[in-house]
Amino acid sequence: MDGMPFTDMPWWRWRTNVRSALHMLSDIRFQHECWLAGRTEYGDVTDAVYRLVEDTWLDNWSAEKYVGTIFRDPQEASLVDVAVLRVLRIMHQVGPDAPVTAYLEHAGWPEAVQAARDAHVRLAAGDGDDPDVPPRTLEALELMTHPA
Repeated sequence: MDGMPFTDMPWWRWRTNVRSALHMLSDIRFQHECWLAGRTEYGDVTDAVYRLVEDTWLDNWSAEKYVGTIFRDPQEASLVDVAVLRVLRIMHQVGPDAPVTAYLEHAGWPEAVQAARDAHVRLAAGDGDDPDVPPRTLEALELMTHPA
């Protein structure tokens, strides 16, 4: 998030968490190299899902509610809504504590990954960032959103 200042959004910390979750959910290579490999510095798939919806309650209402606070425009919000619905549908089917393999082997996972990718690319572009840099660790995310 080194392009435009993402802190220009009123609820930029929530935006940062949503972007982080979408980034991880949108990258199959990352999922195999980190989640399947059990690397803990990124959390797991359940952590990413909760980061996507925890503060925002996007599991209860549309991202459109946050246009102007978390999301820059209705297009960002629409893409996030699609990603949230696809990911949550899978989580509800496999269970929140399911191993990462249950997500990755789910028939709907490729569509969920693509929806997350579409949203991630749009949000990264809105912040002037390269969507293809590797995701940040949870420690780096914490430092960004709660600087000392």
